[in-house]
Amino acid sequence: MPLYMDIHEVPGGVSAEDVAKAHAQDVKIEDKYGVHYHKYWVNEKAGKIFCLCHAPDAEAAIQVHRQAHGMVADKIIEIQPELAEGFLGGVEVNNAGAALVPGATNEKDPGIRTVLFTDIADSTTLTQALGDEAALAMLGVHDTIVRDALSASGGREVKHTGDGIMASFISAAGAVRCAIEIQRQLDKHSQENPDRPLKVRVGAAAGEPVEQHNDLFGSTVQLAARLCAHAQPEQILVSNAIAELCIGKGLSFEDVGEVTLKGFDSPVRAHAAAWKQRN
Repeated sequence: MPLYMDIHEVPGGVSAEDVAKAHAQDVKIEDKYGVHYHKYWVNEKAGKIFCLCHAPDAEAAIQVHRQAHGMVADKIIEIQPELAEGFLGGVEVNNAGAALVPGATNEKDPGIRTVLFTDIADSTTLTQALGDEAALAMLGVHDTIVRDALSASGGREVKHTGDGIMASFISAAGAVRCAIEIQRQLDKHSQENPDRPLKVRVGAAAGEPVEQHNDLFGSTVQLAARLCAHAQPEQILVSNAIAELCIGKGLSFEDVGEVTLKGFDSPVRAHAAAWKQRN
């Protein structure tokens, strides 16, 4: 049965208690339409609610909301289960069905995610210079370093892109700290293997689950990928939203100004995260 995510926009904010009551009403009648609402994410200040459900079709999911409480979603999209798992993770829920931040005591997950990309610089040249076998070994070094950093920082691998890895984080600061650890470990590897330096670009952006183009994290993924492509080797380039979310987190950024990115009509403000340790 298809998996859907819907988004509700409530101007002026929303009460978590009211959302819990509405979800309970959904659960009472969902069997009538062959629907199962699994969990929801609520951002009280922004007035955003995201619901995840299995349903025969989008109309069935809409009918549950309409009959249960009348709060029909502003947008609903069908998503692939692996995408939901990759971006959102198998998050726990409280008794009311609200998604919780992993490892936090009853802290509700607002659904905002940071998407991060890594990309090995000059990978084609690297393959031509070293040969396929040696290049694959270098890719293995990258994969191990990135996956170790993801594990240590609460990141979730979404997919391997061939020359890099795409990952998702609940915490923007966690994503930046992960990127810093990746660059530091790669720098250490390059110092220990000066004949085979491995340099990587990193790009990251933060956003809500259902965005433009009716896609799960659509514009956030695009922005993170473009920032990664725009970054210099060994650079961590992040969106303005991430820099703002990291205020007070002990992280340093250099404002690189507005950059022109493919696929974006207007220039995007970007920041480079500092990662080199001071001697």
